[in-house]
Amino acid sequence: MGEAEPTVSTHVLDTERGRPAAGVRVSLYRRHGTEERLVGEGTTDTDGRIRRVLTEELVVGDYRLVFDLGGVSPSADGDRGPFFTRMSVELHVSDPNRSYHVPLLLASYSLTTYRGS
Repeated sequence: MGEAEPTVSTHVLDTERGRPAAGVRVSLYRRHGTEERLVGEGTTDTDGRIRRVLTEELVVGDYRLVFDLGGVSPSADGDRGPFFTRMSVELHVSDPNRSYHVPLLLASYSLTTYRGS
């Protein structure tokens, strides 16, 4: 059985509560100059993952991954809602023959991301 087609994936973890963040809406845009085109979207599963955000062929170029955190991220302010409502990450794909995994770690007043494997 061959390798799966290269893609962009993500995993969102609620580090404050020590569990996956299910129900986070994620959109992926391909950037070309000042224009952007939606090339994939999805919602994290019960494990906080979207195994394939990209819905078309991965190509060399610039992408923007947008996490919609409104109503999902933890809030230390009780019923006031989350402090962070959206996170946008810009990335460059240099090798379209490999997959790119971009996890997001979130807490009430902290967000971080990294290039995963």
